[in-house]
Amino acid sequence: MNIGLIDYGAGNLHSVENALSEIGAPCRCIREPGELEGIDRLILPGVGAFGDCVSQLKTQRLWEPLRRWLAEDRPYLGICLGYQILFEHSEEFDGAEGLGALSGKVVRFPTSDLKVPHMGWNTLSLVNPSDPLWAGLPENPYVYFVHSYFPQPDEASVVSAHCDYGLRFAAAIRRGQTVATQFHPEKSQALGLQILANFVRE
Repeated sequence: MNIGLIDYGAGNLHSVENALSEIGAPCRCIREPGELEGIDRLILPGVGAFGDCVSQLKTQRLWEPLRRWLAEDRPYLGICLGYQILFEHSEEFDGAEGLGALSGKVVRFPTSDLKVPHMGWNTLSLVNPSDPLWAGLPENPYVYFVHSYFPQPDEASVVSAHCDYGLRFAAAIRRGQTVATQFHPEKSQALGLQILANFVRE
């Protein structure tokens, strides 16, 4: 199994590399289109700003290959920003355009008494506990979040987990072999390693 880890210069790359190494799944960093050859599974971790991520992926000529990968329903795991850019656009950066692989938009948490970004541990409510990504997990897994924005999918059917932080939001999605999480598996200790292992072995 050849795993590709997209490196656009700002992702939480080393933590994901270390987590994959811990479960016995070494990966190859992808910085240009030619490096996608021979890759079976693709992971896009992300931290930072939506617009910067989009701009850098386009500069590295990875934007269109990534669109094709998703259109062909090849195995993909998006983490945090790698989840958000699957959608059509984001409120961040005045409506920056996303990949459009899923219909919907990315919005900021509304003003409330809760701190933004949503940072720390929170529980998931699994929509479909039989999803292979959740294999071996408890009913309400406890995972780690760091984000100010979250996707609002137009299609409820793609949502595979919810989380509550002042409101209920889509914490993970699945459509075919495209899966993505707003939380960080690589920072979620044993349960996060289980999720990564499930993606690798699915």
